[in-house]
Amino acid sequence: MLDIKFVRENKDIVKENIKKKFQDEKLELVDKVIEFDKEVRELKKNGDDLRSERKKISDKIGLLFKEGKKEEAESAKKEVVAINEKLVSMEERETELNQEIKKMMMVIPNIIDESVPIGKDDTENVEMERFGEPVVPNYEIPYHADILEKYNGLDKDASGRTSGNGFYFLVGDMARLHSAMLSYARDFMINKGFTYCIPPFMIRSDVVTGVMSFKEMDAMMYKIEGEDLFLIGTSEHSMIGRFKDQIVKEDSLPITLTSYSPCFRKEVGAHGIEERGVYRVHQFEKQEMVVLCKPEDSMDWYEKMYGFTVEFFRSLDVPVRTLECCSGDLADLKVKSCDVEAWSPRQQKYFEVGSCSTLGDAQARRLGIRTKGEKGTYFVHTLNNTVLASPRALIAYLENNYQEDGSIKIAKALRPYMGGMEVIRPKEK
Repeated sequence: MLDIKFVRENKDIVKENIKKKFQDEKLELVDKVIEFDKEVRELKKNGDDLRSERKKISDKIGLLFKEGKKEEAESAKKEVVAINEKLVSMEERETELNQEIKKMMMVIPNIIDESVPIGKDDTENVEMERFGEPVVPNYEIPYHADILEKYNGLDKDASGRTSGNGFYFLVGDMARLHSAMLSYARDFMINKGFTYCIPPFMIRSDVVTGVMSFKEMDAMMYKIEGEDLFLIGTSEHSMIGRFKDQIVKEDSLPITLTSYSPCFRKEVGAHGIEERGVYRVHQFEKQEMVVLCKPEDSMDWYEKMYGFTVEFFRSLDVPVRTLECCSGDLADLKVKSCDVEAWSPRQQKYFEVGSCSTLGDAQARRLGIRTKGEKGTYFVHTLNNTVLASPRALIAYLENNYQEDGSIKIAKALRPYMGGMEVIRPKEK
């Protein structure tokens, strides 16, 4: 959410930003916000004038009674009553206007960084850099569900009976490999100096609306029936919400956290839920990183954070590339974002395994997360990035470490978490 003062003083910049995001239907909101804000400020000024007048009249009433001027005193009392009634009406109007302003401000997009490429949707995202050689072996790489089933590692029939489409059972060595990747991701980030956290997996609605746009919320979040609680779609939601309405110490910045959680998503949209495999599912597990920092440090942290994800996947022998998200692909709260994509030797293309974003002070402004220093009190900047989201990352790992004899090579980094195993072979049935 933008600062109303910024919108008031930079109307053209805000409108141009909306155009860059191809959301022209929101242009009229800027004029309405400015119009309503002007009325609110006039109401405040008139209200202050009326309160000052009321005080003067009230101070006179006692003196008039003492002087025996009862009739004048009663007349003055009526003036006070009239002022009170007028103030009530004005305050009601001010409250109504402020609610409308907030509603509109919540959907006016954040100002994107000037380096963000302009494009309508994800088809116009821009490749930044590749890391590792995208190898296509001279033998066939099976579909990931077939690899998992070969190891008796996937049971979608049972999950269909227990939970429906979009869920899965991981079993045996494949479940262990999945957990090993998450454990390694946790320790990888701890070794980078991040503090490990396990957050609540449900959050209240005021936290949800603080960390994401309404459009994202409707498409992603599962609501708990009869409760003001939602299942988290990523631990970033809880982790940023942890600091709601807090003034953090400036000398504690940057706050660098890495968190584990299961994640729950409706996955509403044209892409749908995958019937057979586990690429797009309703439930998955994730290691996340979250940073709260000073505004002047946020871009440096943005670069560091997606670099950590690249380094993580390369340590697992998975080639990756980074993709700059264009203006039309950015969620409304984001200033800048990039995806980390893993190479699929089966499909001979890259697919998304993580996303890094800086949101400026948008989340902090919505949630009231501030810090206090020599320059006074100000909103912090927030950033988030995926370290690992599995089973999607498991798919990338299996495809890139699948050997001609059907075995799965275990990367050196994972061996301590796999009991020292260097390779997994299918067990004979």
